Amino acid sequence: MRAMELQRPGTPLQLVERPDPIPGTGEIRLRVEACAVCRTDLHVVDGDLPPGRMPVIPGHEIVGIVDMLGSGVTHLALGERVGVPWLGHTCGCCSYCRSGQENLCDRPAFTGYTRDGGFASHVVADAAYSFGLGGFADPVATAPLLCAGLIGWRTLKAAGPEATTIGIYGFGAAAHILTQLCRWRGRRVFAFTRPGDAAAQIFARQLGAVWAAGSDERPPERLDAALIFAPVGDLVPLALAAVRKGGTVVCGGIHMTDIPSFPYRLLWEERRLVSIANLTRADAVEFLEIARQADIRTQTTVYPLEEANAAIADLRHGRIQGAAVLVP
Repeated sequence: MRAMELQRPGTPLQLVERPDPIPGTGEIRLRVEACAVCRTDLHVVDGDLPPGRMPVIPGHEIVGIVDMLGSGVTHLALGERVGVPWLGHTCGCCSYCRSGQENLCDRPAFTGYTRDGGFASHVVADAAYSFGLGGFADPVATAPLLCAGLIGWRTLKAAGPEATTIGIYGFGAAAHILTQLCRWRGRRVFAFTRPGDAAAQIFARQLGAVWAAGSDERPPERLDAALIFAPVGDLVPLALAAVRKGGTVVCGGIHMTDIPSFPYRLLWEERRLVSIANLTRADAVEFLEIARQADIRTQTTVYPLEEANAAIADLRHGRIQGAAVLVP
């Protein structure tokens, strides 16, 4: 197998060849068709997250074809198209797993971070944390749904069903999926981009945002909720100032720079500030069905596997509209 391997945080990925992996009990092997590049991959590469497995193959928005089954796997079949997300395994016995909060598991495994991921020609995954993709015919278009879509969906749910005016800070892969979903559900989206990023603002309006401007601007009306995907702590006070009384600000990323101090009046009047951590398998089942119904269309820029470093650099510098996708 071929893979782009991270050997040390802060260094470029290296193209390596490894023996073909063999799935163990309860595992499957996929021939990778596509793997989207997530901002979390950028945090792994840059060392923003606590050290995981090293060396490691990043990538956790994986679409592939099952080409080998480990013992005990009965719900997936050879030749089936399957998706593999960030949450790669949970212990099943801690208090969080027992209470339906497996996203907070005390002993989890994460694809592309603590176990090898999809920046490769083949990957082994836990079958119980992999999802059949019947009805999704295009692997490149589907790959961003496996994290940008899933985490975006969990973030949107945290805003509450009563939130109909939604601000989205950081108009990347998750935002371009959520804007379509909000429009389908009759919610209005106010898009906040990097100041001066006219291309992203045009893109947001094309997808259905009713307003788009830089994150340094105030929306024309109060928001019911604000979803923050940009890893910039300075956006938290700005978002709190933009939501109405009783409104919610949801931080959807796994990493964010420090949040600056802000006056209590921004939080007062029962505004809520919450974070999202990982996802559950129930989130995946729920969202993938909704994505089918809503006919979500992702915009992608395709890179050969060997150009993973270029894709990461383009993501880092905001040169991508939608999502970057690697193809072996």
